[in-house]
Amino acid sequence: MTEIGTGEAIVFWVCAVLSVTGALGLILSRRTVHSALWLALTMISLAVLYIANAAPFLGMVQIIVYTGAVMMLFLFVLMVVGVDSADSLVETLRGQRVAAILLAVGFGVLLTAGLGSALSGIPMAGLDAANAEYGGNVEGIARLLFSDYIIAFEIVAALLITAALGALVLTHRERWRPKLTQADLMRQRIASGAPGPLPTPGVFARHNAVDTPALLPDGTLAEQSVPAPLRARGDLRPVDIGAVEETRALTEGEAVFGPTVTPVADDPGASPGERS
Repeated sequence: MTEIGTGEAIVFWVCAVLSVTGALGLILSRRTVHSALWLALTMISLAVLYIANAAPFLGMVQIIVYTGAVMMLFLFVLMVVGVDSADSLVETLRGQRVAAILLAVGFGVLLTAGLGSALSGIPMAGLDAANAEYGGNVEGIARLLFSDYIIAFEIVAALLITAALGALVLTHRERWRPKLTQADLMRQRIASGAPGPLPTPGVFARHNAVDTPALLPDGTLAEQSVPAPLRARGDLRPVDIGAVEETRALTEGEAVFGPTVTPVADDPGASPGERS
């Protein structure tokens, strides 16, 4: 059996604690984005363990592919969907909980068997001998993938391609109507009776209708508060003289009690002196 050095033992215990901590944080976190960050910690710790055990290729793949690409993709999707969105507890696939329990039990059996084999005292060759047999870690992995595990490798590749195509199909939305342009949206807004832009500072808006002229602080009309097409057609709402007088009284500090008589001016463009 190969002797374990002090540095290797320190790396193992530090990375093992971080891996288990990240796994527990992944399960116990209430927010999805926090679970993703805990999972990234676990993946980085496992990558360091791979490198320490003479598997540099697996360590680099763990960091570059899984932590750098897959985890960032997870975080990007979470940011797009929303980190505060509630997770649905409805079971969308029948039997998925039973399958999850069976897989968890099977994984526990494999983990127990691996730990038992490691603690039994049986001498292990380690990765150094396996790497030396084929000339390196990359060559050894390629030899196993394309010989002994070629069927499993192709099945996993087919599953990944199927998952990608399924994601594209599920996210695709048929467009039954042409996409609305900015002009179409503006026409819909005008047809729905939406008001125009708000008056500028210093203008008293007495109504939310687009055809009602606003008042300036001196009591005169702000004709620019009404769109030019309405002014050209004469489609202006008559001005409430009582509201004008009440506004003048309020601006001059006079007290106004109760409703006032509000005659209506015939000419909305006339000044307060002409209307009186």
